[in-house]
Amino acid sequence: MKKAPLFIFLCMFFWASCSETPEIVPTDRPCADLESAERMFGTWTDNPASIPVSFVYGETVHNGLEGLELLSNTVSQTPSGQDLKAVFRLDGDVRLTVDAFLNTEFGETEYTVWIENNGTGPSKEIKEFLTAVIPFEGEDPMLRGCLGDHTNLYADYQTELKDTVVSFVSSNGRATHIVFPYFDLVHGNGGTLLAIGWAGTWQSEFCSEGSTTVWKAGNCNDFDSVLMPGEKIRSALVVMLPYKGRDRDDATNLWREWFIKYNMPKADASGNSIQPFSTTCFAADTGLPNSDGSISERFYTWKRTLERLVYEDVKPDFRWFDAGWYFDPRGETVPTDWYGTVGTWELDTVKWPGKTFLESNEACHKEGMKVLVWFEPESVCDVEDLAKNYGYNPEWADFNRGNRYTNNLGNHDCLEWTLGRITKMMGENGVDLFREDNNSNPVKAWTGFDAKEAEKTGLPRKGITENLAIQGHYELWDRIIDFCAKNGKCTYIDNCASGGGRNDIESLRRSLPFMRSDADRTTTALRLSMTTSYCRWIPFHGANTKESAGELEPGMAGGSTFYITRASWLPVYNISEVFTHDVELDYDRLRATFGEWKKYNHLLVKDMYPLTPWHRHDDDSNWTAIAWHDRVTDEAVLQAFRQETCPEPEYTACLKFLKPDRKYNLTNEDTGEVLTMTGSDLASDGIKIVLPEPKSSAVWHVVPAE
Repeated sequence: MKKAPLFIFLCMFFWASCSETPEIVPTDRPCADLESAERMFGTWTDNPASIPVSFVYGETVHNGLEGLELLSNTVSQTPSGQDLKAVFRLDGDVRLTVDAFLNTEFGETEYTVWIENNGTGPSKEIKEFLTAVIPFEGEDPMLRGCLGDHTNLYADYQTELKDTVVSFVSSNGRATHIVFPYFDLVHGNGGTLLAIGWAGTWQSEFCSEGSTTVWKAGNCNDFDSVLMPGEKIRSALVVMLPYKGRDRDDATNLWREWFIKYNMPKADASGNSIQPFSTTCFAADTGLPNSDGSISERFYTWKRTLERLVYEDVKPDFRWFDAGWYFDPRGETVPTDWYGTVGTWELDTVKWPGKTFLESNEACHKEGMKVLVWFEPESVCDVEDLAKNYGYNPEWADFNRGNRYTNNLGNHDCLEWTLGRITKMMGENGVDLFREDNNSNPVKAWTGFDAKEAEKTGLPRKGITENLAIQGHYELWDRIIDFCAKNGKCTYIDNCASGGGRNDIESLRRSLPFMRSDADRTTTALRLSMTTSYCRWIPFHGANTKESAGELEPGMAGGSTFYITRASWLPVYNISEVFTHDVELDYDRLRATFGEWKKYNHLLVKDMYPLTPWHRHDDDSNWTAIAWHDRVTDEAVLQAFRQETCPEPEYTACLKFLKPDRKYNLTNEDTGEVLTMTGSDLASDGIKIVLPEPKSSAVWHVVPAE
């Protein structure tokens, strides 16, 4: 169950206590394995000590929680399932709490474990803490998934597990760089979709022997610390969704539907669902040098861009204001270096004198556009100047690299200072949505803070900074969302950490990755590669609509083609054009490509079927085809791409997800040609697509004929 911000949680609690809990109708997807989920959760409710964690406390090894005194055990109904809360005495005034949940519509189960020291002295040493040690039974185990961002660019994998060990370690403090904490474990005639919710370091191992595969997972790698009085640590969130059969698409779409309905944040304080939306940044259209972000934007650069967007009827849903809008720690304007000047979160009034920034945002609001603004709250620069001019406490910072330091959000006072500056800026300047970035690995600084703690206390303190900092980071987001809800703003966050570095499942209960990767500002081949792997796990996100050799280079003069923009069809559509300074920009084509995305974007949050094998990011020699299908209305859209060096002019797409006895009309979006075929024929014979030239695409709209 999604952990809502505090004010939403309280409203939900009040509602639940004053009205009957509605009946939950189980999903009608045949692959959902509700029985396995209910059996596992029933084991926990009957015996909370069976929660599958492992750790050492003092000299005692705990495999599960047997032997601990159970202080309370509560099971309650919620609007979407059942909650379990069990409290154990670990030692004296040290409490261990289990929060577990069963979603009875989809059969998703999850749990988190907390340890809190309510005593007056340090706890015993806690180490070797594993969030999950869970056996899964079944022959022919296989692990399916994708790797993380940056060097691995969401590379797909399918690995046989028979009598072998497969392990993953995320060690830099940004959870989804390099590796990815989402796994599809196939075992026997079924499988379990798994996810680790933790925005810092984590580890995961799958060990298969015979018909048993054991999954081990943990967070705060190599944690070894006492808890001081009043301190509380937590495990990662563990999410499990079992399914029947070994069909990957069935498992994918069970996960996608559950994720969108229950894991995603809400659009606003009224609880409305987030719908597909579009964004654009004005920074490439200022006529001034722009190294990155919005460093070149000024009070006099935005108006002609906005007026042109309005005139040409290509207004996006969000104006995206990126890095470079703030004073540096000396209180001076920032002409070029957005990266090495962060931390004040005070508007640069040289670039934006008086109320000009607010006025520009109000002008966007008048045209129906919201405004998002970039922050980087986990980083600060030039700490001495920041302390002198902005009331920062240097003890909150630890060195990272260059003049950049990691801001310790695990410190309460630091969290309050950071939160106050962010909400003040957003409130005074008409900002609708908080965009967060993190452009450095925090592990080095966390280790530095740990060393100071160990020296001060003479006790083991390894990993304590990370645990408290990630808790603080989640709290920061919750309180920003609370502020936004109370002030009529968007109650979700644009999540970035040098691209796709913070997309763990718990972070995505508060946020969306508007850009799934910084690298996804380059080639179409890379974009298609990412879509066919990443979309299996995170259904609501975005990419850019340009093609360029480098991430920071503009797209082609005249604007992106249909081939490029169709490869950018995702629920978040980030338009990347030079709106007034590109005199060749084809606005007719821009309106057409934007309009085409609007026509079909409702299908991009439905079932997904990659029809062709996954290919590497640098492989443009094949066809890529993807179908998106609404299983309720039976509407679908088929995208087919003949990539740049693909020698084959023809591809046959077999659509096996349609109803066999039903007739369907298929309309070619480019030519208007209409075909009528049965679902049976589309599954067996398919539809032949002919594209005479490489680097071209086709779109077919599929609707029931009757």
